[in-house]
Amino acid sequence: MGLLEGKTALVTGGSTGIGLASAVRLAAEGAHVFVTGRRKTELDAAVEVIGPAATAVTGDISNLADLDRLYATIGSRGQGLDVLFANASGATLVPLEQVTEDDFDALFGINVRGMFFTVQKALPLLNEGASVILNGSTNVDVGDEGLGVYAATKAATRSFSRTWANELKGRGIRVNTVTPGPTDTPALAGLTPDPERFQQQLATRVPLGRLARPEEIAAAVAFLASGQSSFVTGSSLYVDGGLNQI
Repeated sequence: MGLLEGKTALVTGGSTGIGLASAVRLAAEGAHVFVTGRRKTELDAAVEVIGPAATAVTGDISNLADLDRLYATIGSRGQGLDVLFANASGATLVPLEQVTEDDFDALFGINVRGMFFTVQKALPLLNEGASVILNGSTNVDVGDEGLGVYAATKAATRSFSRTWANELKGRGIRVNTVTPGPTDTPALAGLTPDPERFQQQLATRVPLGRLARPEEIAAAVAFLASGQSSFVTGSSLYVDGGLNQI
């Protein structure tokens, strides 16, 4: 039996990258996995990869009506929700003087507002002892140029995980942040017009000398989702190849 046999999980932003790898891993551990994202074609392809234990629900986490529809779908299954991986987020590489109002609002709308209401609206469905996992970033701890707004949204994520771990402890619900270092995903490649050079530069900064694979982040998500992390809450689990540790 897998670590999540008979459990129900939700992965937002589950069609590519870390989200897809995590959905695959959670399903492999026995969970029925709901995945959501904005693009139906990509979601349908993700379900083919994840397998029969997956259900796709198209929607935008920054749209509260879409979140209501998502949770109505999960609720109709009648088994509540045991694992919530609030993974969906965006990033832009823009220096301070070039950040526009639209840039700012888009990132905070998805990474903070969308993530906040993803968790809040899940509360009635979360089962006793559920695990909530937020997707953080090592950029919270550093001052990399061009990532100021993104880092600020992830600082909010880290703060929420601490507060919510305290607020939900009475229901036995654990809340943690998984904090990836640079990871080889389409989102990372899309940050610059020269992704190969950008990724090589990032890899040289990582003590292990390479980018993470999405599956390596997914392994940490599975740990936080399962009973193996039963005494872990309010924490930030770094999966960064030593980038912010050494």
